[in-house]
Amino acid sequence: MDALIQNWDLILDGFFKTVQLLFASGALALVLGTLVGIARVSPIAVLRGTAVTWVTVFRNTPLLILLFFTYYALPPIGVDFGYFVMATLAMGLYTSSFVAEAIRSGINGVGVGQAEAARSIGMPFSLTMTEVVLPQAFRIVVPPMASVFIALTKNTSLAAGFGIAEATFRLSGGLRDFPGDRWFLFGGIALGYIIIVEAISFGANRLERRWAVS
Repeated sequence: MDALIQNWDLILDGFFKTVQLLFASGALALVLGTLVGIARVSPIAVLRGTAVTWVTVFRNTPLLILLFFTYYALPPIGVDFGYFVMATLAMGLYTSSFVAEAIRSGINGVGVGQAEAARSIGMPFSLTMTEVVLPQAFRIVVPPMASVFIALTKNTSLAAGFGIAEATFRLSGGLRDFPGDRWFLFGGIALGYIIIVEAISFGANRLERRWAVS
């Protein structure tokens, strides 16, 4: 237990960095994914094609490859905002493809009569989406979106390999300094991730019950 007690402040700081990565990349993924999801069902062929390409590229590219790309390919061409921002960019782009598919499934889950009724009174596609379809779609996709953000929570651990002092980075440092306490270190860090994941699950369950759709 000495490793956990003596490094408690560093471990908490690591999880604080993990939560920062989660919120920053999650917010980016939510915004981009929602826009791409809407584009997937757009009546404009160019937007649909662009959205399909976006999802295909980012969903099928390993996150580690995207992290390598943002760290080593973008800075030489002048795109360099620091390790944290570059990691956020990679994880946000990767996760946005999964958010987009969840949003698309939610949009398709809304009764077609809803959009038809909106169009019959002269509402354009953009207004139909924002005022009629999306509010209902978000209610439908709470469980799959929770799964996406749970996966993102675990994916933040990859940032440790690029010098960001999040929870897994602190674990690797603790293992070097306290090799005899490896089981306590693994257990403590795992418990921290479980708490974050359970918080996401709890919030999703509350939202699902509050926004229940018959």
